[in-house]
Amino acid sequence: MKTVLFNTHDLALIFTIFLCLLFSLFLVTLKKGKRLSHMLLATFLLTQAAIPLDNLIIFGEAFRPFALQLSPNLFYTFGLAYWLEAPLLLLYIRSIIYKDFKLKLRDGIYFLPFILFSIYFTSQWLILDNGVKLSILIGESLQTTPIIDRVLHVVREFLRCVFSILCLIELHRYNKHIKQEVADIESVDLTWLKVLVIGFFVIHINAIFVAIAIVMSYNIGIIVDHETLGLTSNYVVLFLITGLVFFSAGYSTIFKGFRDDLKANEHEDKEIHFDPQQIEYITQYMTSNKPYLNHLLTLENLANQLHIAPRQLSTIINRHFNKNFFEFINHYRIEESKNLLKYMDNRKATMLDIMDMAGFNSKATFNTFFKKVTGVTPTEYRKNYWKGQNNDV
Repeated sequence: MKTVLFNTHDLALIFTIFLCLLFSLFLVTLKKGKRLSHMLLATFLLTQAAIPLDNLIIFGEAFRPFALQLSPNLFYTFGLAYWLEAPLLLLYIRSIIYKDFKLKLRDGIYFLPFILFSIYFTSQWLILDNGVKLSILIGESLQTTPIIDRVLHVVREFLRCVFSILCLIELHRYNKHIKQEVADIESVDLTWLKVLVIGFFVIHINAIFVAIAIVMSYNIGIIVDHETLGLTSNYVVLFLITGLVFFSAGYSTIFKGFRDDLKANEHEDKEIHFDPQQIEYITQYMTSNKPYLNHLLTLENLANQLHIAPRQLSTIINRHFNKNFFEFINHYRIEESKNLLKYMDNRKATMLDIMDMAGFNSKATFNTFFKKVTGVTPTEYRKNYWKGQNNDV
């Protein structure tokens, strides 16, 4: 019973597999939220379980002999997940940041490298006789890996890195467009998703160095410590998966997606002319009905109140008022807060009270936007106003 079955590095891989399988099972059975997003994340997590399992089978001192006895087909098969995980992460992110996201036929192109490699893998490995496979595996080492496999390894890691860059682009686009739909961006928590994407981007960059280091060590003769680089990635993945479980469970519900059709506004003619009556109607409605006092006001909410299509309203706000939705609504809130600060009854009211009455849901947004518009903080504005009133008296 004192025999050590696994070393610390193996345990990190085992914990990663366990977490991924457990969380993917939870997502499959989860009924709340976006079903498609849950399925994409669950599938992504299954690839994250398959990759460390592939490492355990190939390199694990306890796993390798067992896998050899069980079936030689276990070797490298789970490595197909390397070609799947990055496209799945990209589609998962898109399913979150776009409302009404649906998988399209053209999304299949992301899995073309996986399909092509699967064909190559089947022809070069799976169809071989088990006896041949065993003889190859028994005498196998990194030094004896064919050059074509090393090249494919490098290509695979570059592809994964490209997908990570596409994920970062999507997050940047989200950051830009969310202001077209919500007036309280502080309620939109991007941190957990940014950490996830940047983390895997770092892993994919590191994987490129590992792939190149192997080529340099065994084909060029320049020895590079690729083992340390690879082990580091294993621990980073464990950290990311643990963080993903925590943040997804606790904060993903407040992540707001934006309307994909609003992106068309970027390409519309800036010289477009609008109906003056419609502009007057919007301005009058904002002044008299004060919809901005609603802390949770969104573009879609306001469009429904005005009986205008969200895309049309977004275009009007952008082109005629020369503001995004975030700036448009908070401009009215600043004007409201300025008036509130001038009321005698509010002289002793706290800034949190003023902020709340004006429709702001975030102290940071209130203070930042107020100073941007007036040049002074809310406290300074009230102090200056009442100082002037006393001097007049």
